[in-house]
Amino acid sequence: MKDIMKRNYKILLLVLLLAFASCSFTSKTFEDPNKDKLLIQLISYVLNEGHFSPVDVDDDFSGLVFDDYIKQLDPLKRYFYESDIEEFSAYRNSIDDQIKEYDLTFFNLTHERLLKRMEESKEIYKEVLSKPFDFNVDEDFSTDYDSMPYVTSKKEMKERWRQQLKFSTIANYDDLLVQQERGSKNKDPEMAFDENSDAANTVKTEKQLEEEAREATLNSLNELYAFIGERQRKDWFSVYINAIVEEYDPHTFYFAPEDKDRFDVDMSGNFEGIGARLQKKMDAILVNEIISGGPAWRQNELQVGDQIMKVKQEDEEEAVSVVGMRLDDAIKFIKGPKGTDVTLTLKKVDGTIEDITITRDIVELEETYAKSSTVIKDNKTFGVINLPKFYVDFDDYNKRNAASDVKQEIIRLKQQGMEGLVLDLRDNGGGSLQTVVDMAGLFIKDGPIVQVKTTGEPKEVLKDRDMSIVWDGPLVILVNELSASASEILAAAMQDYKRAIVIGSKQTYGKGTVQNVLDLNRMVRNNSNGDMGALKFTTQKFYRINGGSTQLEGVKSDIVVPDRYKYIGIGERTYDSPLEWDKIDAADYDLWENYYDYETTISKSRERMANSDQLKLIDENAKWINTIRETENFSLNYKKYKERLNTNEEEAKRFEKIADYKTNLTFNSLPYEIKLMEQDSVLKQKRERWHQNLSKDVYIEEALNVLNDLKMTYGVKTKVAAVKD
Repeated sequence: MKDIMKRNYKILLLVLLLAFASCSFTSKTFEDPNKDKLLIQLISYVLNEGHFSPVDVDDDFSGLVFDDYIKQLDPLKRYFYESDIEEFSAYRNSIDDQIKEYDLTFFNLTHERLLKRMEESKEIYKEVLSKPFDFNVDEDFSTDYDSMPYVTSKKEMKERWRQQLKFSTIANYDDLLVQQERGSKNKDPEMAFDENSDAANTVKTEKQLEEEAREATLNSLNELYAFIGERQRKDWFSVYINAIVEEYDPHTFYFAPEDKDRFDVDMSGNFEGIGARLQKKMDAILVNEIISGGPAWRQNELQVGDQIMKVKQEDEEEAVSVVGMRLDDAIKFIKGPKGTDVTLTLKKVDGTIEDITITRDIVELEETYAKSSTVIKDNKTFGVINLPKFYVDFDDYNKRNAASDVKQEIIRLKQQGMEGLVLDLRDNGGGSLQTVVDMAGLFIKDGPIVQVKTTGEPKEVLKDRDMSIVWDGPLVILVNELSASASEILAAAMQDYKRAIVIGSKQTYGKGTVQNVLDLNRMVRNNSNGDMGALKFTTQKFYRINGGSTQLEGVKSDIVVPDRYKYIGIGERTYDSPLEWDKIDAADYDLWENYYDYETTISKSRERMANSDQLKLIDENAKWINTIRETENFSLNYKKYKERLNTNEEEAKRFEKIADYKTNLTFNSLPYEIKLMEQDSVLKQKRERWHQNLSKDVYIEEALNVLNDLKMTYGVKTKVAAVKD
């Protein structure tokens, strides 16, 4: 949840303090011009004053930061030596003091040492990969890095790299061997006897395949190190800052300037630019996707695979070369305000050089937005709305947002004769608090939606005050373990009102906290240090209208169905520093007028699912996946490695039927979208793929069965009550 709760006095006071910070936080308060120290001062102040549950920055806190930070720097324990960790450990209980004194000694030491060790590791992996691996040797490899000790010598370090690289290479070796075997089976049998044929000459020896496998591993590492080599000190300092702030709670996070831009795009679903996704491969900036509907897509000259060599702005005479430039820096040159022109010098896939000029515009990421479909079941028309997130433009709420889009989709579905609605919130990680309050109001007359609490302040009840109801018919909400935050608010509110039936995992994610995003540049006047980034920090907790918290416990589904996440362990409860569960008094609300027999409907659904072979198979598959995930020991002997792969592949065949599942349901786009698809083949492909997936989705199938049962019970209890009267 990212909205500022301006009506709350304490948060309002903090925001006002920060708004005037340009007057109070000048050189008198933040005297040191060093940007890193300035960041620590700013963030420490904000968290101490504004976090929902400020922590004691003491020795225990220091130890937690130490462990998490070192683990993030070297998760595979292939850079630092035991002697490094011993040296670092002198600061284990003093990071708290350094934070208070804005002292960077610990960060400087670890950062410089990491760069040194990474540079040394380049020589190690290149040397290891220069020699063949013997896959006949009987040895094992463990991926239990947490239990693995740090090495004590260069010899041990080389051996650790050797095992890790051999583990990577044996997988490449198997892939190459399998490809060759498949190729041999597809050859013309008559050509197999011709030693001079091209087909015969393509068969490679095990030695050649091993060499190619090592080369593939080397290329992957070279690309990884090229990416890491682009990271600047500020990027590593962000890692350190986040190791500190994440000890407050899992959702407090520092955004470096580029990360803040990505966050804004993620939340709003749009940005100003040319509409192309880029990737860096070695020194080249390549186009890897043209965003449907964007300026580049409309112009139809930029193509996937093109290399961008130079970028020229409309008001500049000289173009800037982006060859070898950091990807984030190159993107800054290419993006720009709507209506401005940018000229790109391209190296096309065929090797030709070409200049093209694109006029920048608003680029909307269609996959971010709500989409809907109709389906006929038992001669009834039902609607399905998929909502990936509760998106909003924080600068202008009246622009496109999740609530207004869902409202529009419901109106369009009603025009198609919709008799029941499935709102799919699976994998929806949340978003804007205001949008979920507005969205919940689409399904009830009026009343409380969620309660919000700030430390030391009275609770605040956020209500739907719009008396209109956009949809008053049968409603099913689909959730899973990744449905979080705003998704949990909506599901909980509809469940508490007995307005909808919630179908999904045993519980949702369990994120019951509200975050505020603060632009740190607002706090400094005459800043000469550049963009300071932003801080997302937890300011409040939200509660169901029945008084219970969704924190840790999530929302319990009315109808529990097995899915692939069931045994893996996902959610707020798996983090090291989540806020605790608690409850407050219930809000004053009236249950939805009970037009439907929920108890009978839920009972019938549970009976259907208990007899579903597809759901039983999904449950077995989830158990098996978890078993595979928990495996930590692997053989580096190819024979044994292959035997294990074959065993797993045979086991996996049992679950192939999951993907083969097919219902007799046909899903259709709405008329307005059909018109769009006539002009946009990419959108058409995306919608057709979505509809195909829906037709194979056992959860959607059951949601529609539930809607059908609800429709059948419409008015039953009302009529019975009338007879009794």
